[in-house]
Amino acid sequence: MSIKQTAKQIIPAPLWNAARASFDALVRIPELPAAYLHPWRRASMERLAALKDIHRGQRCFIIGNGPSLRQTDLSKLRGECTFGVNRIYLLFPELGFTTTYYLSMNDLVIKQCAEEMLALPMPKFLTWRSHHFFRRETFNVQHSTPDMPTFLYTTYTGPKFARDVTGRLWEGATVTYVALQLAFHMGFEQAILIGVDHNFVTQGAANQTVTSEGDDPNHFAPNYFDKGFKWQLPDLETSERAYRMAKAAYEAAGRQVLDATLGGKLTVFQKADYPSLF
Repeated sequence: MSIKQTAKQIIPAPLWNAARASFDALVRIPELPAAYLHPWRRASMERLAALKDIHRGQRCFIIGNGPSLRQTDLSKLRGECTFGVNRIYLLFPELGFTTTYYLSMNDLVIKQCAEEMLALPMPKFLTWRSHHFFRRETFNVQHSTPDMPTFLYTTYTGPKFARDVTGRLWEGATVTYVALQLAFHMGFEQAILIGVDHNFVTQGAANQTVTSEGDDPNHFAPNYFDKGFKWQLPDLETSERAYRMAKAAYEAAGRQVLDATLGGKLTVFQKADYPSLF
């Protein structure tokens, strides 16, 4: 057991979380000028401001990448507003359509798949940290290049639910939580989760970096994180904490998050029968 894991067991949770938040705030100080003054980030903030409430009153589907997607009739999503994450694009040729929006927040995933992500045709949202993976000449500094992602300033600590995503967002240990914040910002009345199985075959310490040794049993395709791909084990405890914050924020605003994942293990949100939604 690492020193960090031992300390987390000994120190009361409120004190541990407060210490992490304080440390995170100090770490962010050197980043802030670039995060707000860099032309890519300024362009992103302008884009995000323009997206505020553009989908007011509508519903959206946030698609996880769990194995349950193989039992889900995704053809029903054609014409719906959808958020896809990470390597969901592996399904696009089979589906015959793409998601409306795309997100990825994990540094390892973005680093290994940056070129694939940039080739996607829909609006893309990436963590600001990932801008280091792209050459300055990749995008027009006047942000006129269609392929330029919108960069979100996300952090690992400092739990919050952002109703306006032009500023800082807490990642909540899952890109799905970021998608819920972005959907709220866009004004969606109802966000429906599918493919969020919240269950992993591969076991180990939360956030531990591992390298895939063969077929991937944790996602919808065996080549999702195929042999040699580096990824981090999930932190389901932190994700559940984040989901509870999302549930409270949506309900306080008179909105709703439903979980229509087939056989999913997540118990935070009200369950919905996927076929009955259409």
